[in-house]
Amino acid sequence: MREPTITKKVKGPIPRGVRCLALGAVVLFAHLPVIASAQTACPGIHVKILNIRNSTGAVACALFESPVGFPTEFLRSATNIMIIKVRNTQARCDFEDIAPGTYALAVIHDENMNGKLDTNFLGSPTEGYGFSNDATSLLGAPSFSASCLQYDGQNLDMTISLHY
Repeated sequence: MREPTITKKVKGPIPRGVRCLALGAVVLFAHLPVIASAQTACPGIHVKILNIRNSTGAVACALFESPVGFPTEFLRSATNIMIIKVRNTQARCDFEDIAPGTYALAVIHDENMNGKLDTNFLGSPTEGYGFSNDATSLLGAPSFSASCLQYDGQNLDMTISLHY
């Protein structure tokens, strides 16, 4: 046996508020995929810098694609360089539109903004520094191979801790 259906006849026009609400819902759901994709980050290497001791100066992030000049000759040899002002002891470098490959990152906290990592009379750094893979070395900077990472062209989120 067939179930009875209930229908209600609406007398007169549909109220304006109901029409606007329905139209708004249609527009929202039609654009939902666009809104969702607008919130995702662009493909690239996204680096959050940790352990910044103060908000003075800037953080310089240098991306290298070969061992040539790594890490000291970043102005001449780095593939990409970003200089970010430190705000509330936080900084983030976003390298976008990067081809897949092998890279290494070097980061310095240039507190006096002179464009280099300052050292004391013994040659030890007096400003913060860090490398991808949190690579370290007993004497001097780590090698490119110790700091290298594989980038596949997708999003790569990473952190680099500064050492003072």
